[in-house]
Amino acid sequence: MPFHDHDGSHYLTYPARLDAGDGAAALTQALAERPPGSPLALHVHLPFCRQACRFCASQRVPSRDSRQAEPYLTRLDREMVLVSRLLDDLPAVQRLHWGGGAPAFLSLDQMGDLFDRLDARFGLSSARERDFSIEIDPREANVFTLRHLQALGFNRLSLGVQELDLRVQRAINRIQPRVLTESLVDEAERLGFHSLNLDLIVGLPLQTPEGFGETLEQVIAMAPARITLRRYAHLPQRYLPQREIHAADLPDVPTRLAIMDEARHRLDDAGYVHIGLGQFARTDDSLAWALGEGRLARDLHGYTHTPPGDQLGLGVAAISHVGDTLTRNAMSLGDYEAALDTSRLPATAGHRLNAVERLRRDAIEALACRRELNMVALSKVHGHDATLVLADALRRLARLCQAGLLERHGESLRVTPDGVWGLTHLLAAFDPEATSMA
Repeated sequence: MPFHDHDGSHYLTYPARLDAGDGAAALTQALAERPPGSPLALHVHLPFCRQACRFCASQRVPSRDSRQAEPYLTRLDREMVLVSRLLDDLPAVQRLHWGGGAPAFLSLDQMGDLFDRLDARFGLSSARERDFSIEIDPREANVFTLRHLQALGFNRLSLGVQELDLRVQRAINRIQPRVLTESLVDEAERLGFHSLNLDLIVGLPLQTPEGFGETLEQVIAMAPARITLRRYAHLPQRYLPQREIHAADLPDVPTRLAIMDEARHRLDDAGYVHIGLGQFARTDDSLAWALGEGRLARDLHGYTHTPPGDQLGLGVAAISHVGDTLTRNAMSLGDYEAALDTSRLPATAGHRLNAVERLRRDAIEALACRRELNMVALSKVHGHDATLVLADALRRLARLCQAGLLERHGESLRVTPDGVWGLTHLLAAFDPEATSMA
């Protein structure tokens, strides 16, 4: 059944694409309309990394020297100043995320200075309930890095593993011995980080079901609270580093499906709960609790156990979600810097959801987080006949019901266990711009 060979990252926001609009004006208006005292989550995009992995599909800036990040950090602070002037009565920030790139590319002093600037501009919480997370490339970090991050206030880590098969690592230009990851996992446990996620990628060159199965067994043995399986999308016409990957080395569709089937059995046997969209969690993790208690949610980075609320993105290519408005900062470093050098917000694309889009967004979230969509309840919330508005989606979903991914019970749609593995296909049905369900 080829329905789990798909990627869910595009549906962390709806609409999935932001191509136009006055982003700066849209963000300014959205921030002005926020209820006083409402919480705000922060995401900081740090695009620097020392090595260009060939599978890379992110906005990254290759560099060898952390001092080259100083101009970027200066402009990042300028963006913080511009945004903070638009905020009134902001409570202490409980949710902070640093991504990239490789945030650990920064020196310890640079990390400390950036954290202090965020605190000065927005006010960071020191409460135990805070959720401060960071993405770490094990090749860029060591135990001293983790100790420094914990001292700053970070309490969640996501480590990029991708693959442990040396043949695959060579093919993607990412040599990362297992000991690098194991040493950080052990130190994170000793330091008491709340949660640890390990990222893996399916569909990389020279990958096989047997080889990936061995990688997964080694990762499971490290006992992380969370494991994420991401699908490699080969788009060399869009992402320059991918041109170094030989298309002939990529696993074909049957092989990718076999890899996913192998992963499914191994994770099930190890007791990991499939949260959805490639995210797995131990039964004692907050995501598994939230799923079981019906309070699972999603933000711009994936599943969360807390209500996502408004999210502000800082840095090149960062996305903000404030109220019903989505904005995205300039995609190129040059455009980002140019905007801030003239004291302008760097958001270059923006979109405010209309009534129909809000209904579609909530339908997507209901299936993604609660695995059930009640059309009557959705109609009451939005004041529109959801069955009529979503008629096109229901027609597309019919074949997925026949395939066993979805069940219809009167006015309710329920995701089956197989449907959790094909969740992106279900979500794509609600997107009129989706060109393919395959």
